[in-house]
Amino acid sequence: MAALVKKIFRLRRSGVYFHRMIAFRKEICQARCFSYAKESIAITYSDFGDPRKVLRKEIIPMPTKLESSQILVKMLMAPINPSDINMIEGTYHIRPTLPSLVGNEGVGEVVDVGDGVKNLQKGDWVLPAHSAWGTWRTHALCEESSVEKVDNDIPVLGAATLAVNPCTAYRMLKDFFPVKQGDIVIQNGANSSVGQCVIQLAKEWGIHTVNIVRDRPDCNQLTNNLKDLGATHVVTEEFASSRGMRDFVASLPKAPVLALNCVGGRSATELTRFLGQNGVMVTYGGMSKKPVVVPTGAFIFKEIRLAGYWNTQWNTINSKSPEKLKMYKDLCDLIRAGKFLPPESDLTSIDKFEDAVAQAMEGFRKKKIVLVMDEKYF
Repeated sequence: MAALVKKIFRLRRSGVYFHRMIAFRKEICQARCFSYAKESIAITYSDFGDPRKVLRKEIIPMPTKLESSQILVKMLMAPINPSDINMIEGTYHIRPTLPSLVGNEGVGEVVDVGDGVKNLQKGDWVLPAHSAWGTWRTHALCEESSVEKVDNDIPVLGAATLAVNPCTAYRMLKDFFPVKQGDIVIQNGANSSVGQCVIQLAKEWGIHTVNIVRDRPDCNQLTNNLKDLGATHVVTEEFASSRGMRDFVASLPKAPVLALNCVGGRSATELTRFLGQNGVMVTYGGMSKKPVVVPTGAFIFKEIRLAGYWNTQWNTINSKSPEKLKMYKDLCDLIRAGKFLPPESDLTSIDKFEDAVAQAMEGFRKKKIVLVMDEKYF
């Protein structure tokens, strides 16, 4: 850009026609758009397989100008989710066309906009509007329609981890049973990212929760942590399969109306036993890799219903809908008020993505692993 400025001054001294001056000023404007983002560091893959082996870091040159409907986004943070790992492995329901960028979730800042962009401006924060968008990169040149605006006055980690787990919890509590204040929701995998979101939302909405977790040496500490988030009751899977659990549920003021299942197998079967009349069990995961088996009596005599939830599908159907905008607003309001906390996370520079992926491959059992593209957020 400095060379272009010098060129204009030379033209001015040489008396070149005014229209040539205007042309070079336009050239400067185009160069300004990308003077700070001549290239993007991106994590990609060309074959499905073990993420520790198939991922590559690429330097992608950026174009010299924005098209009318395009925006330039500087990525800020992007978590590593199980769906990211499964997509790279080729085992996810969606298989992107290869070669592909990596990353389904994350937040970026708009740093420039095309002349035809109507709803975004510099400084806005945006989330991907669809899966396989490619959040594991430093910069993205994309269409305005491929992103959704999110509040930029909340913690960046809260924005980066907003679109998957909090939205999954929100929709499951809203869409499958008319859960009202004072009702009881029971869930397994309660210490998962979604489970913790369920606990926090339920607390704010006056819903009681029964939370089942795996047995572990630090179970007392985990129980305290979940209760600090707002859990009403926390029990272990061992207790949940005992006679004591049946007595405990019978002692509650009312039977659970909604069960949330991310485990499957025996754990899911137990959930159906604790549902009240006309209750609903929603399955959104299958960590045990075992099928959901439901006692015939629960179907016939309690008339329970089973449903499944897939956040990607909901987003596809409801992209930019008023209901989605309201959900984002509700969640951001809670985050801003300190009533909805982002997950405890390990932050890793995108330059060290191999270490982050290796850590994620060991299991999503403790902190969420988040890639950081801007060092000021460490």
